[in-house]
Amino acid sequence: MQSIFMPEPIYRYMLDASLRETAIQAKLRAETATMTEAHYQIAPEEGQLLAFLVEMIGARRTLDIGTFTGYSALTVALALPEDGRVVSLDINEQWTAQARAIWSEAKVAGKIDLRIGPALGSLDKLIAEGAGDSFDFAFIDADKENYDAYYERSLRLVRRGGLIVVDNTLWRGRVADPDDRKHKTEAIRAFNAARLNDGRVALCMLPVGDGVTLLRRR
Repeated sequence: MQSIFMPEPIYRYMLDASLRETAIQAKLRAETATMTEAHYQIAPEEGQLLAFLVEMIGARRTLDIGTFTGYSALTVALALPEDGRVVSLDINEQWTAQARAIWSEAKVAGKIDLRIGPALGSLDKLIAEGAGDSFDFAFIDADKENYDAYYERSLRLVRRGGLIVVDNTLWRGRVADPDDRKHKTEAIRAFNAARLNDGRVALCMLPVGDGVTLLRRR
């Protein structure tokens, strides 16, 4: 995956001029690129944006909704202080087994609390346990039909001033095609429309990766 709305020569220059990716991150991306589901992988420059934001706000406790092979959780964990923690949610044991292996190799496994099961249930459990307002940062990159539900729960879990970052909000440009009525496209389109007038957050949509929306809880 790369920032798909950018001409290739400019994209390559941007990576050459600014990407600071560790060898272990590059290894994970290369391994994931061989998979049929490789398009689920976030772009390296998007990962660097996540790390930048986490460091900028001084985050210590973060959510990762949609683990896949673990790149976003790895990247955030590397950016966190030693006492920082990532709660990472997914339903796929096979993909997350690869994630666990790479986290151990990177020596960040102790920072990542992987919870296997439907993410909505895991988020509801966190809320029931009193974890509201206790997270600094959340990254949402899971099934698109549940984006709004993930966001609403994240908004309860993230503290005031904290950040929620949502992936795939430009959906390869399909959200701008009125003839595209597929369920995932409609879900993302509805999510984007609802956020425009959501006074609970400050909003910024960027053409990074497949479109990423930054939401700061007020």
